[in-house]
Amino acid sequence: MDQIGVTAETPKSPWGSVAPAAPSCSLADVMSEQLARQLDDENNAFPTLPDPGADLLSGEDTETTSDLMLAQMLQMQYDREFDTQLRLEERKFNGDSKVSISFENYRMVHPYADSDSSEDEVDWQDTRDDPYRAEKPQTTPRKGFTGKGKNITTKHDEVVCGRKNTARMDNFAPEVHVGDGLGMDLKLSNQVFNSLKRHCQNEQRRSARLHEKKEHSTAEQAVDPRTRLLMYKMVNAGVLENINGCISTGKESVVFHADGGSLEEQPIPDEVVLKVFKTTLNEFKNRDRYIKDDYRFKDRFSKLNPRKIIRLWAEKEMHNLTRMKKAEIPCPEVVLLKKHILVMSFIGREHVPAPKLKDAMLGTEDMKNAYYQVLHMMQQLYQECNLVHADLSEYNMLWHDGKVWLIDVSQSVEPTHPHGLEFLFRDCRNVSTFFQKRGVSEAMNIYDLFNAVTGLNIAVSGEEEVEFIAQIVALEKRNEDHIQRKGKKTFQVSANDCGPPLKPDADD
Repeated sequence: MDQIGVTAETPKSPWGSVAPAAPSCSLADVMSEQLARQLDDENNAFPTLPDPGADLLSGEDTETTSDLMLAQMLQMQYDREFDTQLRLEERKFNGDSKVSISFENYRMVHPYADSDSSEDEVDWQDTRDDPYRAEKPQTTPRKGFTGKGKNITTKHDEVVCGRKNTARMDNFAPEVHVGDGLGMDLKLSNQVFNSLKRHCQNEQRRSARLHEKKEHSTAEQAVDPRTRLLMYKMVNAGVLENINGCISTGKESVVFHADGGSLEEQPIPDEVVLKVFKTTLNEFKNRDRYIKDDYRFKDRFSKLNPRKIIRLWAEKEMHNLTRMKKAEIPCPEVVLLKKHILVMSFIGREHVPAPKLKDAMLGTEDMKNAYYQVLHMMQQLYQECNLVHADLSEYNMLWHDGKVWLIDVSQSVEPTHPHGLEFLFRDCRNVSTFFQKRGVSEAMNIYDLFNAVTGLNIAVSGEEEVEFIAQIVALEKRNEDHIQRKGKKTFQVSANDCGPPLKPDADD
């Protein structure tokens, strides 16, 4: 049978060049001796396969016609990817643990690990063979000692403990700069290490407190982000034109001057003040008694929520100012209450606040006139407004346009308060002492002033303050028992006291 040649050109295969197909022949031709010799010659002339590893390491992209070499190349590429994934799994598994598990036994070692190519460079951060890393001290075995005989070393050895303490400094906070103690073979005693550890912990707590105070509390002439946002909202809403700056600071609040804008419910003065109550808890530790025993707010008081206490404090001053304004007592006029920010009319002129009574330069007649004004206002406050200032002094009285103006009435209470008469007696002491020092001869003493304001006519024998205060405490006790028997535990805030609007908010 004639041999049929393959005339069609075979396409190039990605697996290498393909040998031409053997021509077909008959069984008789296969069995012939001539064909046997031809096959034997072709077999002897078959080229020997080169070493696949040598060609692979040469780095040249040469084509191969050997399936063996191709398989080795694929296997090495797979091993490289496997080792990379193994290192990632090892790093993820160990994390920041002091005890690490090694996957080195599962790695596939190949000649490419020693290659100089950039693709096969060893990442020292992913291996344990970092030549620049300081050696950490070896851990003590479970039995507690190493060595034998005279060379025994326990876990309490000074050198071993010193190196361990140096290595443990790496666990300090990132902001603590510990330096390269391991590289210098530094040895820290237990006392020094414990002192450093306590210092770092104290610094972390201090930093946390400062951050908390900065974010959630007002400070001198500064406001926290929440308060600043409320002030921006007032300006954006048109209630205020602009906020000019701080004009006064006190124990419980910071006062800012601002230019008034417009409000639908009522007109706003051209100049107003923003009284921002401080949100720091230490300012109210000793002031909760002014509000927790006030029957108007007793059911709404809660020590568990300090921000609500501060808002309640601002609301209380608003109601007290509204009562005083209706009795025509000179005091700031409330414009708006927004959480712990109280907007009031400005007492002064052209951005200059009125001076306090202690700073006002008054003559003899003006000082005498101021005394009688204060006496009349104290009587009005007690008898008409049913209030006791509870912090009346020359620091909370302003002199403006020939009149005395009362400010700072957030702590004012009703006479039925369990300590209301004691607060009034303290106010009388402050007022009487101030005007007597300023040379007002008409100024009454503490006891006569108290009786003139209250109309109680408590007898005074020899001006003994202890006996007088004892009678005041007895009156307070009888008054409290009388209120409890009548069941009058809370006073509802009347509609007449609401005055200015209370701006609601979504997060209240």
